[in-house]
Amino acid sequence: MGAMCYFKYWLSFLDFAMTERSLRVAAAQMGPIEKGDSKSAVVDRLITLLSLASEDNVDLIVYPELTLTTFFPRWFVENENDLELESFFEANMPSPETEPLFLKAKQLGVGFCLGYAELTEEGERYNTQILVDNVGNIVGKYRKVHLPGHEEHEPWRKFQHLERRYFQAGDSFPTWRAFGGIVGMAICNDRRWSETYRSLALGGAELILIGYNTPIHYAPDPSQDKLASFHSRLVMQSGAYQNGCYVVGVAKGGMEEGVESLSDSCIISPSGEILAEAKTDGDELVIADIDLDICKNYKETLFDFARYRRPEAYKAITNQTGAISPKEL
Repeated sequence: MGAMCYFKYWLSFLDFAMTERSLRVAAAQMGPIEKGDSKSAVVDRLITLLSLASEDNVDLIVYPELTLTTFFPRWFVENENDLELESFFEANMPSPETEPLFLKAKQLGVGFCLGYAELTEEGERYNTQILVDNVGNIVGKYRKVHLPGHEEHEPWRKFQHLERRYFQAGDSFPTWRAFGGIVGMAICNDRRWSETYRSLALGGAELILIGYNTPIHYAPDPSQDKLASFHSRLVMQSGAYQNGCYVVGVAKGGMEEGVESLSDSCIISPSGEILAEAKTDGDELVIADIDLDICKNYKETLFDFARYRRPEAYKAITNQTGAISPKEL
């Protein structure tokens, strides 16, 4: 009888082990990249972090927004066909400079997520992020939807933020089946908008990967500078909790070309709790073990969309942009 009970317990354990969708993820925070740094030198740094992640049995490593270069939208370039500006973009992926990263990742069997500036065959420019599986295949591509900043030179600023000049906006939040679950991506300013997380969660997302470059000084309202870290974590933690998703937020931070940028890379659980976080402003791995089945604890209870969402009451969200105040009596 005892042996039979043990056998049943072992079968139950095996059943659990077979259904558990565990994953070891790493946020590969980057320190500053100077304007004169070559892409090949940056890729060497990425490969170093990749190799360290592999040694720690990481399944998926996430790099920041515009990983391969300094954050070039901080400078105004009048001619959009300027050769220096074009040098920041990738016409192909993998490119000659990034091919070693793809090869090393395939050799080690580690997947990765990479942000870069994309130039299409039609001449369109996007702030882009790709998801690459553990055999080196690109399985997903996302183009930043919420472009911050401005379009024209504003000399009153300490530095420019010209994403709206150099990039076109993406138009959707796709998700993909990868790494044993459903994965979505977002980039920097996207993380501040609740619609980002909800759109991804409506696509079934369980894991959201977010790269960012965030200057701590916000020229339109410097009173927010001291809240940069709080606000960054606030939106990612609330997005994770309200949508039953894991969130990986990864920065390129530190003092880059005289501009201080936020670090604070972290991995967040569907409860909204921070599982792991960066301790420095430089190149650093932030690693956590996650179980994608935990998402069900929130997706099938408090945030059971099919049961509780009321889209007929949310028409203003998709039918208008700016606020419409009630008329005065």
